[in-house]
Amino acid sequence: MVKTKFKSQRKTKLTAFVIVLAGIILMSFLESDGSNHRDSFKHDSLRRTFKIHLPSINYKSVRLPLVIVLHGRGGNGASMILITRKGFNKLADKDGFIVVYPDGIELNWNDGRMDQEANDRAHRENIDDVGFISALIDFMIKNYNTDPKRVYITGLSNGAIMSYRLACELSQKIAAIAPVDGNIPVSLFNECFPSGSVSVLAINNINDPLVPFEGGEIYTSTRRLKLGKVLSADESIEFWVNRDKCSITPVVTEEPDRDPGDGTRVTKKQYINQIDGTEVVLYAIDGGGHTWPGGFQYEPSVIIGKTCRDIDANEVIWSFFKRHNR
Repeated sequence: MVKTKFKSQRKTKLTAFVIVLAGIILMSFLESDGSNHRDSFKHDSLRRTFKIHLPSINYKSVRLPLVIVLHGRGGNGASMILITRKGFNKLADKDGFIVVYPDGIELNWNDGRMDQEANDRAHRENIDDVGFISALIDFMIKNYNTDPKRVYITGLSNGAIMSYRLACELSQKIAAIAPVDGNIPVSLFNECFPSGSVSVLAINNINDPLVPFEGGEIYTSTRRLKLGKVLSADESIEFWVNRDKCSITPVVTEEPDRDPGDGTRVTKKQYINQIDGTEVVLYAIDGGGHTWPGGFQYEPSVIIGKTCRDIDANEVIWSFFKRHNR
């Protein structure tokens, strides 16, 4: 009886937390200089949903870049608006691009790990998320006049790994990707044959407790479940350096320690193809956890680690994206 009561109290507290969090996310999405829409379409017999942020510029009169932001395991499109602190929406209003936050099926993306590894519906049922994102790009070009030469993908964790998969399979549609806290799955490595160059900016936290910087098993936040193996951050970068025919010798810089109190330091490694300008860049954050730099600390640091405040991932990513087109 006592145990049942305790579970009930814990469930009530969790429900209250979820309601408050949902309210914060909703307000975060609604408060903006631009406009926000929810939309959907059917793909592969499933209703696929997404949120769109439009800047105040008249998109019907000019083709605008498109940034697609992919959530992590257990999240959704709205949660990425919170985690990024509306950073992409603010930059979109300032610089004139469109942001889309799609929802994975049951809060996950089929990112290329084997179905028995990832332990979620997206992988078990082999949900066609590559096809969905491809259709979403077409939808945005047709209905919102987005520029097909300036389509970009970024994401956190499961969304970061999905970004890598999309670069492998949709290189004909994507100009650049920016995975945060995700590496290439071991099971995807030998299946990745992009038809063209894709610029890559990866942000990886060296002390990430969930997706290991040095490669190996991915874990849940409780570390009770293993969710498949990934390459190391360096191996993931090396793959794209070779594919994009970039210089194998990087330009290495130490980023300014803008917040000495955050316990992190950032090193940037930049590899460039001097012929066509394709870039592969790694931001390695010493002391950082499974977090979005400059973003919202969505779980306690004892669980996911520290959030770097020396860089703002939104600004770094958009600055990178706008240098590249197909």
